[in-house]
Amino acid sequence: MVSRRDRHGHGLRGPLSLRSKLTSRPAPVRLLPSRRDYFRECVEDSADRITRSCPDAIRGVDIGVEAVPSPAAMWQGMVDHDSIPLAGAVNAGAGEPARLVLYERPIERRALDQDDLAALVHHTMVEQLASLTGRSTVDIDPHFEDEW
Repeated sequence: MVSRRDRHGHGLRGPLSLRSKLTSRPAPVRLLPSRRDYFRECVEDSADRITRSCPDAIRGVDIGVEAVPSPAAMWQGMVDHDSIPLAGAVNAGAGEPARLVLYERPIERRALDQDDLAALVHHTMVEQLASLTGRSTVDIDPHFEDEW
């Protein structure tokens, strides 16, 4: 037996799929990406989409993902102390590139489902890049107002 189900954390017990009559091998089981992997895919898709529509807006910007805002970000002025931010951005400094950090858990908590998560990640990235570059959100993504 190739793979088995995990019941209550006690290890894999039974087969995930039965043998195919045509190949006599178990049918492949498509595993869903983990929560973290899916979030990172959303960030990459959004960055690709922004690169296609306005490559200058994202050029020279380091994009990162953190689970939650760190206390260091609070003291550096990246986030507001009155609310839980979805992202933080810092302008480029002497020898330092501009930085955009998306906070995974706050974004996930506000999303209703996976489609909403992808839209919220993109919306947040476009807004943060607009504040970093001084451009309008429609310049960075022409379909920005249509989707939201």
